[in-house]
Amino acid sequence: RTQETHLPSRRRVTSFFTFHMASCVCAGLVGVGGVSRVVSPGMRKQSPGSRRSHVTRCAEPTDSRSKESAAPARSTGKQSRRLFGASAVLLATSLKSSTNPACAFERPPPGYKPFNDTIDGYKLFRPDDWIEVKGSGNDVFFRNPASAEENMFVSISSPSSTKFDTPRDLGSPRVAAQKVLDQTLTEFMSTRIGVRRESRIVAATERIGADVHGDPVVCYDFAFRLKSFATKNQYGLTEADRPQVLEWDRVLSSTLVVANKRLYELRTQCAAEDYEKTSDLRRVVRESFKPFEVDQSNLSFPLF
Repeated sequence: RTQETHLPSRRRVTSFFTFHMASCVCAGLVGVGGVSRVVSPGMRKQSPGSRRSHVTRCAEPTDSRSKESAAPARSTGKQSRRLFGASAVLLATSLKSSTNPACAFERPPPGYKPFNDTIDGYKLFRPDDWIEVKGSGNDVFFRNPASAEENMFVSISSPSSTKFDTPRDLGSPRVAAQKVLDQTLTEFMSTRIGVRRESRIVAATERIGADVHGDPVVCYDFAFRLKSFATKNQYGLTEADRPQVLEWDRVLSSTLVVANKRLYELRTQCAAEDYEKTSDLRRVVRESFKPFEVDQSNLSFPLF
């Protein structure tokens, strides 16, 4: 050691490195390819032609600080595996739901938005500028904010009180239209004095539509003309003192379809003067109205 202290600095480093390598070889710790391993006495003998450069690697620190720093890394790995598993489950669920025709996305025409009710089991396209009205008593209700007389709603019969196979269970289209008209007039009843309503069936037809699977389904399409007359002097003594004037003149269109043993009614309403120019809107909504099979444990208000 006394002699090494008088050596130049480069020779001292070389001698220390040589001494360190010899100590590691004697202890049986040899690193080959950057990985430390314990060498047995039988493995220490090697042929001269198979010499390799041996590089030692320091052992991992075993103090408490290094263990604490390694713990978050392991927990982060567990969280990553858990997130990957959750993502796989969500992907499988989305692929399964995408195969369901009721959940499949169908692009609506320009100016319309899709509306799907997965609880009661129906879907349709509604105008994108119409707003939904809550508390109307129907399953869903939309109205045009630019016109108070223009709206649409869906009504569903109760599964506990009625069971339907097709709309033909109500009779012929004309008979079924009269039943729907009577129900409509009951809804329009008023407690005011001097109010009179006039109504007539404009159209009552049967057509074969398509459900969400593309299978044929029987549909009834109706159109009604309703007029309301009222007097401004409700307390006049004679009829001449209570002259009646026209309050409103509207056309109601109704479509009946059966699914889940329940009767689904789609009804649209507009002013009589706007009936012709809103024919495209009614056609798009009527053709997009498609009930589908769902759980029948939900109850709705009866239609008849």
